[in-house]
Amino acid sequence: MKKRSRALCALASVAGLMLSAPTAFAEVEPGGWTSYSPTFTVQQRGCGVVNNLTFQLTCSTGSGDQRAERRYATYSSGTRQFEGYFRISSMAGTRISLKQTFNESAAGPFFMLAVERGGRLYRVGGDTIATGATVGTTVRVNTVHVVGSAHRTYINGSQRHSMSSPGGNFYDKFGSYRTDSGAGPITTVWSDVRFWRK
Repeated sequence: MKKRSRALCALASVAGLMLSAPTAFAEVEPGGWTSYSPTFTVQQRGCGVVNNLTFQLTCSTGSGDQRAERRYATYSSGTRQFEGYFRISSMAGTRISLKQTFNESAAGPFFMLAVERGGRLYRVGGDTIATGATVGTTVRVNTVHVVGSAHRTYINGSQRHSMSSPGGNFYDKFGSYRTDSGAGPITTVWSDVRFWRK
């Protein structure tokens, strides 16, 4: 009887530990998300160089297609969430796109998060989203995209931007990409990239 009592106590103790363990979710807007792993292709053009999750523009060219990116699979419905951490390890250039939500159904990107030398993050064609993305600083980016409704951007867990979204076919991209007004060089290291949907 004592052995059975000790066994039950041990099971209760283990169950208590399991119940009190923190949920291993880092995503924003929690509730109902399913993790998934979309396929991707690597894009290297001009002076762009991709080495796993390190994305470089090695030249200071202010024209032409200079890119080092991952382009993920197309989606056309539901709600999608991207999460990733970037750290700029060197930057002599400026106005480099780091993360895009691209609309295949329109001419050009739908949303581009870019950085200027000095650490200002901004939406290309729009206002400042955040500051502090300086060389050596790790920054967390989340985008939540409700196709046909809204697109929201979070920096380090805080919502910093929101815009309406049309329907259509979209995909996520990240890396280092020269904007029309930008130039390298830059080296950006991404990590802990994850995707959810619902």
